[in-house]
Amino acid sequence: MYRHLERRLAERVRDFVRRSYSLDLPKIVIEQPPKVELGEYALPLAFELAKNLRKAPRNIAQEIVAGLGPIEGFEKLEAAGAGYVNARVNRAELAAAVASDVKPRYEIPAGKILVEHSSINPNKAAHIGHLRNAILGDTFVRLLRFVGREVDVQNYIDNTGVQVADVVVGFLHLEKKSKSDIEQLARQPRFDYYCWDLYARASQWYEQDKQNLSARQQVLHAIEEGKNQTAAIADVISVSVLRRHLETMDRLDIKYDFLPRESEILHLHFWDAAFTKLKDAGVLYFESEGKNKGCWVMRRAGKKAETTEAAENTEEVAEEDQKVIVRSNGTVGYAGKDIAYHLWKFGLLGRDFGYRKFYKYPNGHDCWISTTVGALDHPHFGDVAEIYNVIDTRQSEEQNTVIEALRALGYGQQADHYTHFSYEMVALTPACASELGYDLSEEDKARSYIEVSGRKGFGVKADDLIDTLISSAAKEVDSRHAELGVEERRKIATQIAIGALRYFMLKFTKSSVIAFDFKEALSFEGETGPYAQYAVVRATNIFRKGGIDPDEFMRTMERELAVEDWKKYLAGDEANEIWELWLAAAKTSYVIDQCIATTEPAYLAKHAFQLAQLFNYFYHRHPILAEANQSRKKFLLATTAVVRRELMRALAVMGIVVPPVM
Repeated sequence: MYRHLERRLAERVRDFVRRSYSLDLPKIVIEQPPKVELGEYALPLAFELAKNLRKAPRNIAQEIVAGLGPIEGFEKLEAAGAGYVNARVNRAELAAAVASDVKPRYEIPAGKILVEHSSINPNKAAHIGHLRNAILGDTFVRLLRFVGREVDVQNYIDNTGVQVADVVVGFLHLEKKSKSDIEQLARQPRFDYYCWDLYARASQWYEQDKQNLSARQQVLHAIEEGKNQTAAIADVISVSVLRRHLETMDRLDIKYDFLPRESEILHLHFWDAAFTKLKDAGVLYFESEGKNKGCWVMRRAGKKAETTEAAENTEEVAEEDQKVIVRSNGTVGYAGKDIAYHLWKFGLLGRDFGYRKFYKYPNGHDCWISTTVGALDHPHFGDVAEIYNVIDTRQSEEQNTVIEALRALGYGQQADHYTHFSYEMVALTPACASELGYDLSEEDKARSYIEVSGRKGFGVKADDLIDTLISSAAKEVDSRHAELGVEERRKIATQIAIGALRYFMLKFTKSSVIAFDFKEALSFEGETGPYAQYAVVRATNIFRKGGIDPDEFMRTMERELAVEDWKKYLAGDEANEIWELWLAAAKTSYVIDQCIATTEPAYLAKHAFQLAQLFNYFYHRHPILAEANQSRKKFLLATTAVVRRELMRALAVMGIVVPPVM
């Protein structure tokens, strides 16, 4: 309802400016005053208009206030300061609408959205960095579904790349294992951990003698060619590790719909179809001289071709501005395969994968995987309207190359709806690294964070991190709730641990480097998941102690409180503190819209924390169940019920479950 009122205000103001000043403003900026005493919305519009109208902003603000007249849902507008227009809503009406969970209807854009996230190389256990990717991606999926969008969740599997090849090299050249030996190992519960160590050993083997790198090239060639023993071994490894990745992510309630694999992009000749399109459109051209001689190249994203007289007005791209797509030896680079893959995503390639069911989640949801020939009764994947790729910021150039290729092919609309959802890396605090058993030098201990490296074998496996968090949370739960059964205590500890992890990964903006710390993540105080969960538990306990069902109370609240009650308890300066809590509760949908528009889930984490903070202050200021005035008591319970609902709603979109006790 908060965003509905904002839109109504913007439309009225835009119409007034058009009629009164003959100006058409595509966007009306609306801010939020620093204090609720000043109103709920603030428009700096007069400052923007001052230059065109050659009037003082204050005078323009007064004209706007006088000219707008009454607006439904608003109590009044007033000129403030040097030229702001402050708008005050009808508090009672907005509170009643929020309590009733009124949701004005909005038109949902047509078309399916594809969110690709995780994309972990299937060569070893998932690590802490992968968790940030997966949690960001999964939360964005939840945000989109909250507003009614249809979303496909894909996890791209690079099963033919260097990382898988290095593990194959480790098995064949370091451990001298046969295919049957590897198959037997792959059936072990933590085969991904075994591969973790072997991957690091293979990297060290290359460093010992650079000639050993020839083994990698031989394996890579065999994997890409397919239909041979080496390729079969690579498939055993990648499929087994992939299953472990899905199990790990399912612990965080992260699920996928489809797993497209690079092997099918190669074997189904997606690149051949894309190559023809790119050549025919002149996007790719063959370089006959210079350092890129013999390569197929395209212009780098953001670089403009120059026209030279010597070339008789033909466009040339400087060598340093060329992006190699096909190497001189005929192999296709990552960007080339990615262009082909994204043409398929948008339904522009003219080819499709084969499909088969790969993994069934405990809730019955099927995850499909690509094959060369598969089932006919599969869901329809691809052919989407929008794409969000959750990939770290180091992949920006590759992502921009794909967007540039789409635009150059004439697919401008698709390029405009392709978003690189980038984020920074995850590191460890020295304390966290020590707690995980790593030996640190004095220099390491003095650093603000320590980077992880899979090739060096230094890092935090995702399952180890989850296990450690659950173990730490269990100690707290056991000490507080010894009366509960072992299984119930374990379930609660898991909910707290997962909530702590997900919140920690979401509370930082995407451009921030995260230094993970166990103590900070699990704290019941401060900006943490447990703090927000505890606020909901506290609200629930109020109803439990009062013998009231909170959900039933919400359903009957309209009958319990009259319009005059809302007005009485929300009017005047003395009600500002409680109104601030109501206003925050009214903004959940508004904040979710912001998160989607900016691809920044951190705003929702901040919203949940602010709501929890305001509620805890309210809780300590007002003895709700002891309130003698029954009308006021119902109003305080209504406040508690609304905040509880909105906090649970926000946390659910973040993938966080609230335990029954803490």
